[in-house]
Amino acid sequence: MNRIQMRSIIYHIVVILFVFIMIYPVLWLLSSSFKENTSIFSTSNSFIPRPFILTNYSDGWRGIGGIPFVTFIKNSLVLVVIATFGAVLSSAVIAFGFSRIKFFGKNFWFSCMMLTLMLPHDVVMVPQYVIFNKLHWLNTILPIVVPPYFGVAFFIFLMMQFIRTIPVDMDEAAKIDGCSRFGIFTRIVLPLILPAMATAAIFSFYQRWDDFLGPLLYLNSPSAYPVSMALKLFLDSETVSNWGAMFAMSIVSLLPVIAVFFAFQKQIVEGISTSGLKG
Repeated sequence: MNRIQMRSIIYHIVVILFVFIMIYPVLWLLSSSFKENTSIFSTSNSFIPRPFILTNYSDGWRGIGGIPFVTFIKNSLVLVVIATFGAVLSSAVIAFGFSRIKFFGKNFWFSCMMLTLMLPHDVVMVPQYVIFNKLHWLNTILPIVVPPYFGVAFFIFLMMQFIRTIPVDMDEAAKIDGCSRFGIFTRIVLPLILPAMATAAIFSFYQRWDDFLGPLLYLNSPSAYPVSMALKLFLDSETVSNWGAMFAMSIVSLLPVIAVFFAFQKQIVEGISTSGLKG
């Protein structure tokens, strides 16, 4: 019993140590958000804020350039909701087509889709920018929210694993009862792949909320910036950068991400674990 207890103690100590290492950057960010701007990077300053100030949050919430920070949060929510809805719905439809419908060149198109997972974004960044420029979509949210409506390769593959666990006999029984292919998808397949759709929605939320490159390329008006771009506005190479306000608003921008994780962590684990039951 003593050996088992000792192993348990060592295990928990090691786990706690790794947890502290992983969350230390967040703790440092939280601590710095309550420090004076001049003492954040001071080597003589301790981890605990001295003095402890709250003005960084009020200054950051007032925004920058006459634009309140709540505007940036609203912009991020609009981008996230529209893009996530399109990514999840279109990926579910495409996954159903690859899993249940036989058509010419099915394996070829599936291979092309899977190859896009290994394609660096830098390769398609310039062609996409040229296309969106010719469509006159620059300085709008369309280049960011429209592409997800054509499916996301990872989400398609994830949902296909779920659909393959659904017996084909259920489709045949539905056909005998007079159910159309659209009815099979909406009444049988869609309710059964909700865990995968929830997982895809959460991943899409994280991806769109943290996206910096897309808004940087296509948005020129500061009033349309999301949170990821707004945080950069607090830094100025010519004048004094407001690090305290930026760190404070970084903490505020983390709150939706943390809330979504704790609210849907069960769906995340269930979606990832169940997707590997049948290939």
